[in-house]
Amino acid sequence: MSAPSGRWRRIRALIVKETRQVSRDPSSFVVAFVLPALLLFLFGFGISFDATRLKVGLVIEDPTPASREFLIALSNTPYFDVHESSDRRAFIDDLSAGKLNGVIVLAGDFSEKLARGDTAAIQVISDGSDPNTAALVTGYMQGAWASWREKRGLGAEAPPGQIEIKARFWFNPELQSRRFLVPGSISLIQMMIGSMLTALVVSREWERGTMEALLATPVGVVEFIIGKLVPNFVLGMIAMGVCVAASLFVFDIPLRGSFLVLTGFTAIFLMVALSIGLLISTVARTQFIASQIAMLVAFLPGLYFSGFLFEVASMPAPLRVFARVVPAYYYVPGLQTIFLAGDIWAVILPESLVLIVMAIALFTLTARKTRQRLD
Repeated sequence: MSAPSGRWRRIRALIVKETRQVSRDPSSFVVAFVLPALLLFLFGFGISFDATRLKVGLVIEDPTPASREFLIALSNTPYFDVHESSDRRAFIDDLSAGKLNGVIVLAGDFSEKLARGDTAAIQVISDGSDPNTAALVTGYMQGAWASWREKRGLGAEAPPGQIEIKARFWFNPELQSRRFLVPGSISLIQMMIGSMLTALVVSREWERGTMEALLATPVGVVEFIIGKLVPNFVLGMIAMGVCVAASLFVFDIPLRGSFLVLTGFTAIFLMVALSIGLLISTVARTQFIASQIAMLVAFLPGLYFSGFLFEVASMPAPLRVFARVVPAYYYVPGLQTIFLAGDIWAVILPESLVLIVMAIALFTLTARKTRQRLD
């Protein structure tokens, strides 16, 4: 009984020592709270894939009541900032200079064909140098045209024998990019807290010379790792709670799943991030080197290969294979599912199992690497 009790006393002493060290170090709170807040507000307010007020020129070659109604309908949407002219040549220079995102042309026979029930073509000229914006101009224009026809009773019903398509968007009906960017940014925050904070804490011990004193104690490898993990784990979970609160009450992101499931899923991912940080600390004895390695090994792969900013399926095959070893690749889909869809176990359970395997593997590797220093 003495050996286990002595082990738990050492672990408890290490946890108390690490907690005091974290609470006295301002840089720990900067990494744990200030940087996450900056990231969260950057992705929540500063980055958006929702294009609004696209600057377009509307050419009406033959002004009629119908074309005027279409101009009013187009101007009243939140997607377009419309400039009117009767000649397309008035907008060519602005389109070439990038001052306009596109030009919409209503031909002279627009109203006449519309009155006869024929196809009234609308020409959309967009700036192809920015393919994403060009696609948005075309897509928004098609939506505005369909909505206007339906209001005028020109497309309310499909002709007999034809198919009528009505689109419905689940989980994010407003199509707001913020609703998947903010949950995705939480993965970067957790990875940054777990990997960078833990790596910096251990490297700081080497820089200050306190690691030698710790090595002189009868502390074992597992005891050392647990003593380093627990305080930073608690700090990461507190940061997660702050991020979730900001997501719900500041960014108005729905949480359709269980908070308990979200907490458990995040705890598994945080253990992976903490293990990565401890593994980095086995090769980095200065805070500068530890921070650089953490950025290269944990933060940047999580940013580019998690799938919340860049579509992994569209990447080359070698990069798709590399994405499979990035922990955020499994965390982000589960996180977005819990927020926007609910507790879908067909998504959450497989991702959790992969993260658990990663945590065990990293923990074991860290223990073997750290053993060379503690013995």
